[in-house]
Amino acid sequence: MVNQYETVFIMTPVLSEDQMKEAVSKFHKLLAEKGAEIVYENNWGLRKLAYPIQKKSTGFYYLIEFKAEGNVVRDLEIVYKRDERVLRFLTIKLDKHSLAYNEKKRKNPKAEKAHA
Repeated sequence: MVNQYETVFIMTPVLSEDQMKEAVSKFHKLLAEKGAEIVYENNWGLRKLAYPIQKKSTGFYYLIEFKAEGNVVRDLEIVYKRDERVLRFLTIKLDKHSLAYNEKKRKNPKAEKAHA
């Protein structure tokens, strides 16, 4: 059964712009190989972490929203764990309320910036 998921990962801040793009394209390629459909993505950029992770106080945040089977999430998270550039990641299954919220947020980006 195909569900919609949202994954956010934080990459180490010592990466160059090209290294970051290469890492993101690696995750895109994996999703495409597994038959996932990318619905939305957003590069949040370099942000301060709430607490230090591996002695780093900042990290590159990246969000990908996609439709896929459940086993794709397992495979994606294995790749995250093996990639030393990824500090943290979180993948969640979106319910109907989350889907509606995300659609509304995409249609009105000014509302999102007001809360940030």
